Amino acid sequence: MVNPIYHRWQNNDWGNLQVVRIGTRFLLCLLICVLSKSTQAAKESDYYRLVTIASSKAPTVSRSKYWKPAPKGLALEVSGIATLDTDRVAVTIRKGEIWVIGGLSGPDASKVTYKRFAQGLHEPLGLLKRGDSFFTVQRSELTEVKDSDGNGVADEYLTVAKGWGVTGNYHEYAFGPKLDRDGNFWLTLNLGLGLKPDQKKLTVTNKSLGVSQGRWRGWGMKVTRDGELIPICAGMRSPCGVGANRAGDMFYTDQQGNWVGTNTLHHMREGAFFHHPDALASIEQPNSPIGKINSIPNGVPFPEALKQLPVLKPPAVWFPYKKVGQSATDIMLDDSGGKFGPFDGQLFIGEFTLASINRVFLEKVDGQYQGACFPFREGFASAVLRMTQAKDGRIYVGVSNRGWSSLGTAAYGLQRLEWTGKTPFEIKEMKARRDGFELRFTKPVDPKTASNVNSYQISSHTYLYHSTYGSPEIQAKNLDIESAAVSADRRSVVLKIEGLRELFVHSLSASGVRDANGERLLHDKAYYTLNRIPQ
Repeated sequence: MVNPIYHRWQNNDWGNLQVVRIGTRFLLCLLICVLSKSTQAAKESDYYRLVTIASSKAPTVSRSKYWKPAPKGLALEVSGIATLDTDRVAVTIRKGEIWVIGGLSGPDASKVTYKRFAQGLHEPLGLLKRGDSFFTVQRSELTEVKDSDGNGVADEYLTVAKGWGVTGNYHEYAFGPKLDRDGNFWLTLNLGLGLKPDQKKLTVTNKSLGVSQGRWRGWGMKVTRDGELIPICAGMRSPCGVGANRAGDMFYTDQQGNWVGTNTLHHMREGAFFHHPDALASIEQPNSPIGKINSIPNGVPFPEALKQLPVLKPPAVWFPYKKVGQSATDIMLDDSGGKFGPFDGQLFIGEFTLASINRVFLEKVDGQYQGACFPFREGFASAVLRMTQAKDGRIYVGVSNRGWSSLGTAAYGLQRLEWTGKTPFEIKEMKARRDGFELRFTKPVDPKTASNVNSYQISSHTYLYHSTYGSPEIQAKNLDIESAAVSADRRSVVLKIEGLRELFVHSLSASGVRDANGERLLHDKAYYTLNRIPQ
C-alpha cells in the first residue's frame, strides 16, 4: 500500500500536500496539548479560589463583578477581623476604626456594603465579637466597644484591662484578644526596639541582666472575665499572631530577629520563657511567674541553650526561613467540620512578607506540643495580616503591608479564600514515631511510588540561639530512610528512619510520591519540629 503523504510528495501535489501538512500539524498540536495537560502540575487555585472583595489596587480582573473598591477615603488596612455571620464581617483598621462589611455571601462584590461602627481607637491590632460587644486591644488597653442604643454606631468605649508599659516607642504593638477554653482573653505585647533616652525613663529594668523595657513588654497576658490582667509567659519579640487550637490551648507566632532564629509557633503556658531576654526586664515585677535569671547563653545551638537555661522552652513549630514564610502573623483554627477541605482541626498561619498562608499540624508527645508545617496558599494581594472563618467554611483575609514590604499588587484590602470542592493531594499529617514518621495523605497513594524509599529525602537541622538577627540552619545532617510501609487503605505511609534527633527540625521531601491516578503532591515538602521522640 502506498503511503498517501509519500505519494503526494512524489507527485508534487502541492495543494493536497499543504492540506495534509495542516492536518498533521493540527493532530500534532492536539497530541501535545493532551500530553501537556495530563502532565501539567496542579495549581493551588484549582483547590482554593481567591476572590478580591476590596483592594487599594484593582486586580487583573478589575472590571469583573468580583471586585469593588472600598468607599472613597477608606484605607482598608485590616488590623483585626471577626466573623459576624455568613454575610458579614467586622474589621478594625490601622487608622483606629471598626467597620462592618456586609453582602459577602454572594459572588457579586458590587453588593458589598460598608458601615463605620466605631472610631478614635489607638492602633487596634485585633478584634473579637462576644455577645453584643466588640473587644479590641489598643496600644494601652483592652477595650470593650458597644452600641447601647441600637442605632448601629458605637457609643460606649469601656476599659476592660490595662497596666502594661507604653513609652511611645513605635514598635510597642499590642495584639489580640483571643479566647481560651474558659472564656479568658489573651493578648501579646511587642517589645520596644531601639528605645530612646526619654523612652527609657518609662521602663522597668532588670539590672542583673542589663535589660530595660516597658512593663510586661514581650509578654503574653491573660485577662479574666473580671478584668484581672495576669502575666503568663515571656520572651516574645514581635508576637503578631495569637490564637487557640481546638482544645482551647493558646499559641502565638513570633518573627525572626535578634534572639529569634526564624519564625516560630509557641504554646503559651504559665512560667515559660521563649526567646528574647529583653522581656525579662519585668520578671522582678509583682505577679511575675518567672523567677530570677542570672545569665543568658549566647551563641550556642538552641538545644544546648535549653540545657543551660531550663526555663527556656522550645517552640512547638519552627518555620524554616523562606521555605515556610519570612514573617508569621495571625493564627486561625479550621473549625469548619470539612467545609474548607480536608484540614479540619489544623491551624492556618498568616504570612506577611510572602503574602501567603501556611498550614500546621500539631500533636502532643509527653504532654508537649510539636508538629509539622506545610506551605498552603500563595498569591494574596498583599501581606496576610488577619484571618477569620465563616460558618460556611470560607476564610476572610485582611491584607495590609503598611510599614513593611510584601509581595502582591496592593497595599491593603479584603479577600476571600474558598474551597472549590476538589481535594488536593497533600501530606495531611506528619506524626512522630519512635523510629521515624507516619505520613497521612488526603488521597490514596500509589503503592509503588509510596513504598519506594527513593521517593523521599529527609534531613535535620537546628538554629543558633544568639543576639544576632536570625540564624542560618546549622548542624544539618542527611538521614537514611530504611523502609516505607504503605497502609492497607493506602492513606498512610510509615517511614523508618535512622538517626532522628530531638530538638531538631526534620525537613522532608516526598517528591517521588504519586496518588492512585499518578498525580504529584501539590506541596511535597514538610518540616517537623521534633521536640520529643515518642517512646
